[in-house]
Amino acid sequence: MSRFSRLPALLLAFALAWMALPSASAAPQRQMVSAAVGTLNMRTGPGQRYESHWTVSKGYPFRVIGRKGSWLHVSDFENDKAWIYRPMTSKTPHHVVKAKAVVLRKSPNARSPVVRRAAYGDVLRTLERRGDWIKVTHEGGGTGWVARRLVWGW
Repeated sequence: MSRFSRLPALLLAFALAWMALPSASAAPQRQMVSAAVGTLNMRTGPGQRYESHWTVSKGYPFRVIGRKGSWLHVSDFENDKAWIYRPMTSKTPHHVVKAKAVVLRKSPNARSPVVRRAAYGDVLRTLERRGDWIKVTHEGGGTGWVARRLVWGW
């Protein structure tokens, strides 16, 4: 059998393999979680035997970048990475302030009255999304709208 007679079979195999690959548009959405407990340890590895370098409080959001058993490898808004125990997380959407300071407004409009101010790192519970605005509740109290570009999270 000449190598040219095998060409159609090779082309068919290549086409089938190509179609089986996931497309970029079919890529999974980034998975987010938030801390479900008052204090969540951020560990250097997937287990309690690994050192805890810092802690975060309830609601703090993370992007999941990996998994190992019951442990999640996560990244935060500053791109710091750590391991957290999955049962201590929730799917309750939160954002964290990534700008130096932001204002929460009465309605989703830059001219709307200010309800409260928030600072870099403050955790905000997500209530609603409307275009480029997010309705949130501040961890210290107060509900208002914030521009999406000023926060990180869900």
